[in-house]
Amino acid sequence: MVNFVGAGSGAVDLITVRGQKLLSEADVIIYAGSLVNPELLEYKKEGCEVHNSAKMTLEEVIEVILKAEKENKMTVRLHTGDPSIYGAIREQMDVLDKHNVEYKVCPGVSSFCGAASALNLEYTLPDVSQTVIITRMVGRTSVPEKEEISKLAAHNATMVVFLSTGLLEKLQERLVVGGYKENTTAAIVYKATWDDEKVVRCTVSTLAESAKKNGITKTALIIVGDVLSSEYSRSDLYNPKFTTEFRKGIE
Repeated sequence: MVNFVGAGSGAVDLITVRGQKLLSEADVIIYAGSLVNPELLEYKKEGCEVHNSAKMTLEEVIEVILKAEKENKMTVRLHTGDPSIYGAIREQMDVLDKHNVEYKVCPGVSSFCGAASALNLEYTLPDVSQTVIITRMVGRTSVPEKEEISKLAAHNATMVVFLSTGLLEKLQERLVVGGYKENTTAAIVYKATWDDEKVVRCTVSTLAESAKKNGITKTALIIVGDVLSSEYSRSDLYNPKFTTEFRKGIE
């Protein structure tokens, strides 16, 4: 049995209760060593076999899993944040399907949630933005042409940009080309929920400058949108005049 487990956004106590339990029961742990907090490995049981996937290929990961399966051992594949976002889990699942290996997924707290908590931010404010776009810049990994940053920017929705800290000059250019104003509020959140978390508030036009000034070159999320600064409308849900299934509004 293989369990894909979301390690959470960084802080050790942000792994789910289920994820912690699976870690403590695992016979084999394969963890994304470049991003997962190594303190999580303290939950492992004595004798647990541990592999750092930062130094492994997909084929090597699968080899470890298949060996564990032959020995009737339970494997935890520990991914950063939530495995469903930039976790490269589908390619692992497809190979496991071919080998008839059973697996399950345990969700985790994504870093984009951690970044919101660092900013005390609600991504979806009434009459400001009701949409969150999670994306990345084109780098060594390609992005479909239809999802090029400037095309997504045309919506002026809340945007969370992963894996792009080293491309901020190009990012801010594409955001403006797409429709964000240069003075649109933005933020850089470095290592959200980790002990060395850093939050830098800026604008679209000062993203690159702000990151350089604060020595941020990687492991950060970029948040862009008016939700960082705009006035907003009160939620209807808690408005005394609004009738819901559970409460009759005051006329």
